[in-house]
Amino acid sequence: MSRIGRNVLKMPVGVQALFPEKHIFQAKGKKGDLTLCIPSGFEIVLDDSEIRVRTKVDAKHLSKKMSAMYGTLVRQIDIALKGVSEGFEKVLSLVGVGYKAELTEKGRVLKLSLGYSHDIFYSLPEDIQVSVEKPTLFKISGVSKQKVGQTAANIMRYRPPEPYKGKGVQVPGQYIRRKEGKSK
Repeated sequence: MSRIGRNVLKMPVGVQALFPEKHIFQAKGKKGDLTLCIPSGFEIVLDDSEIRVRTKVDAKHLSKKMSAMYGTLVRQIDIALKGVSEGFEKVLSLVGVGYKAELTEKGRVLKLSLGYSHDIFYSLPEDIQVSVEKPTLFKISGVSKQKVGQTAANIMRYRPPEPYKGKGVQVPGQYIRRKEGKSK
């Protein structure tokens, strides 16, 4: 049985937990709302400001898949509660001569100049906000940890950090293994 699954989750202040349907969990907070599907075999119990996840079968009779899903489900609920109360953000920096980022079209399209002969226009997903602090530094923020991370990964894929000069899109403080250039 999962040790993480047995944890009791504390509900942050200002967050509501709702069950619009039988196997749907919805968290609403000041940053937005998130919906999770609850796998069959699990139930969620709300007590005042605590959330517990229980299995519908005895702990001795859990299959491997159910046991693995037990801890995963608790972590997903915990991340959803944190997302709707505090939100998630990822900071990316552009390293290279002439590399810059700017927002166009009411903040829904990110224009990236990454050393190519053309600019790259990245359309942002609905739930994601980007704020450009400097031309070479911008923040990606949102309610869903998965969407924020996936958006950052998609942007980094346009110009990953290269090992010779370290140019590219990277997370500040990220270690880039450098290679020695040609020698005579």
